[in-house]
Amino acid sequence: MAQTEAKKQSDLSVLMEYAGSHKALTIFGCILSVIAMLMGMAPYICIWLVVRDLVAVAPDWEAATNVVSYGWMAFGFAVGSILVYFFALMCTHLAAFRTASNIRKQGMAHMMKAPLGYFDNNASGLIRNRLDGGAGETETLLAHNLADVSGTIAMFVGVIVLMFAFDWRMGAACLLAAVISVAAMFSMMGGKNAGLMAEYQAAQDHMSKAGVEYVRGVPVVKVFQQTVHSFKAFKEAIRAYSEKAGHYQGEICRMPQTINLVFTEGAFMFLVPVALVLAPGALESGDFAGFVTDFAFYAVFSAIISTALAKIMFAVSGMMLASTALGRISKVMDAPELPVADNPVEPQGNRVEFKDVTFTYEGSSQPALSGVSLVVESGQTVALVGPSGGGKTTAASLIPRFWDVDEGAVEVGGVDVRQIDPSVLMDQIAFVFQNNRLFKASIFENVRAARPDASREAVLAALAAAQCDDIIAKLPDGIDTVIGTAGTYLSGGEQQRVALARAILKDAPIVVLDEATAFADPENEALIQKAFARLMENRTVIMIAHRLSTVVGADKIVVLNSGRVVEQGTHAELVAAGGLYSRMWADYNQAVSWRIESSVTVPGQKRPMTSCGKEA
Repeated sequence: MAQTEAKKQSDLSVLMEYAGSHKALTIFGCILSVIAMLMGMAPYICIWLVVRDLVAVAPDWEAATNVVSYGWMAFGFAVGSILVYFFALMCTHLAAFRTASNIRKQGMAHMMKAPLGYFDNNASGLIRNRLDGGAGETETLLAHNLADVSGTIAMFVGVIVLMFAFDWRMGAACLLAAVISVAAMFSMMGGKNAGLMAEYQAAQDHMSKAGVEYVRGVPVVKVFQQTVHSFKAFKEAIRAYSEKAGHYQGEICRMPQTINLVFTEGAFMFLVPVALVLAPGALESGDFAGFVTDFAFYAVFSAIISTALAKIMFAVSGMMLASTALGRISKVMDAPELPVADNPVEPQGNRVEFKDVTFTYEGSSQPALSGVSLVVESGQTVALVGPSGGGKTTAASLIPRFWDVDEGAVEVGGVDVRQIDPSVLMDQIAFVFQNNRLFKASIFENVRAARPDASREAVLAALAAAQCDDIIAKLPDGIDTVIGTAGTYLSGGEQQRVALARAILKDAPIVVLDEATAFADPENEALIQKAFARLMENRTVIMIAHRLSTVVGADKIVVLNSGRVVEQGTHAELVAAGGLYSRMWADYNQAVSWRIESSVTVPGQKRPMTSCGKEA
């Protein structure tokens, strides 16, 4: 129990750190809530005073001259309680919204410091759910639960004092309902069930991640006429979430919650047997009027127990949600930061060199690169080729520090990339990937993202160099057309050309091309190749390609296989060497010359052959 309390305190202190200057507003809101709750108890006391005066003068009701005053006092305290509580929630809501905003801002700022490889290993839907969803879930705790807990604690202390102020036996009877209710709530949320909420939230996170992946895969599902049941990961995530939710709500909460509601809403039923036992003694002592007054007080006051315990239950539930939310947020905040050298060194030139580089992905037992050494001289175009999984993309990703090497060094301009300021390194490199994504913004803003201070003329020049004139001509608002609105969409090849315009505008001295023509049709590929020629002028270029025809003219070709450099040289040298590249070149030529011929034959003739020499 002590560990649980320490954890709650720790969660609260973390939230207060995020609140910053709004911490005082949260505390002030809690104080106002305490005042509001205590004021809310006053009308019950006024009702008791009314009953006392009426019983004392019965049946001469007109003699109870203070009844009207007590009524107005009750009304005044009730209205005052509502107003004070309103201002309390105003304070806590303002603080909660600012705190959630601070969490999102700090999370985004931290994400900007994470290595780019982190986003390959963590789906965008999962990061968003953890950060944005988690921040939203802390709002309930700060906006409502903290104020309610503070007020309810004050109310509960006041209730206990008043319960024993008039008749301790009736007070104990009413308090028994509260004890049973608290025990029921603890059985739901404490002990061995305390960790169930974290498991429930983990299942929700997994479902959110799988949902994003499913939505992105809908085109494939529709093309192959599959149903949601064919997307196994999403189906399993939904099933796991459903089981967790059903188990927690059905098996864990059903009976304790039933007991809780029965005894809190029916606290009066404990009072009646006690009253029946005490009534004869009151008659004998001659103080039956006082007994009736006390009974009326406890009968009315027992209603507060239900209100107080309901607030406690919702507050505890909010604390559990906030605790799991903070745990999810901390997973984002704990993302590794890209180390920055204390004394950064400026690169001298655009030469890229791998020095005996070894790198292993987190969780993998086999290195993706092992002892890789290669040099890309300034102004050279070097192609990385090899079988799939050979380490080509990994090698290219180490240049801009998507990850840091385990052994060896990657140097740019004669300086280890770990000793270069990350912003300076990023200015040195432009990327064009096979799956470039455009923002839901205008073409102009999409291209200018590479250089925010670029003029409109510079953007237009970059688009022209990237062979995008035909794209701009067909758009309703030219470069001001917003992608994704009013049915305006670009094909994969067109998106690639816009991404190339972005890289051209950046005007970085080093260019990394990763399968940039993979999804382009022949027409778009021809235009992309023209754009490449413009992009690669006077630059150091590292290109990855499976279409070997695109790398024939490279200054040097590096063949990677199983994470190692197995061959280096020009196209002619490697073909003549008769090694892996030579075999790949032969296979590539055979593949591109393959064609389908008609299977219709004239009687008496042999079946036609494919260009591979097999019968059709």
